[in-house]
Amino acid sequence: MSFFQHETAIIDDGATIGDDSRVWHWAHVCSGAQVGCGVSLGQNVFVGNKVTIGDKCKIQNNVSVYDNVHLEDGVFCGPSMVFTNVYNPRSLIERKDQYRDTLVKKGATLGANCTVVCGITIGEYAFIGAGTVVNKDVKPFALMVGVPAKQIGWMSQYGEQLDLPLKGHLTTACPHTQTVYQLDGTTLTVVEE
Repeated sequence: MSFFQHETAIIDDGATIGDDSRVWHWAHVCSGAQVGCGVSLGQNVFVGNKVTIGDKCKIQNNVSVYDNVHLEDGVFCGPSMVFTNVYNPRSLIERKDQYRDTLVKKGATLGANCTVVCGITIGEYAFIGAGTVVNKDVKPFALMVGVPAKQIGWMSQYGEQLDLPLKGHLTTACPHTQTVYQLDGTTLTVVEE
């Protein structure tokens, strides 16, 4: 094996796990899962069959990544955060044919105990605060908090809050890396790294 598997972890035959990944205590990876390189799956993590996890993702303890959830490279899932895959679940009604895709794009952070309602896209380097409930698409670099989620600012790729209003036409730099960001209306982009 080119990855680490704790003796209590279960990896079903057929699962794909990349080099240098780590599967910790009591984790379970189902047979159809595709896990990238350098990924950390913490204690008690569950990864479903129809799941893709990109390179260098960190899935902290007690997170279930259910079918139809797709994580691009470098996504951070905080402890006990929640994904869903059925929008209107009922115990007495089977809706496995109604799973909705959820896409979390490169570098996004999903804070501890947040909930991501299925069928949405979270943009690159977005930052979802602890305990937030996300029920709509999130813009790249957006800082979201509350129930339901509301944008309160912008975050750099490095994870520093940027000194920008929610909308306007301004330029600023990350206070740590000096990477330059351009706000054009309500869209933030990197203009100089």
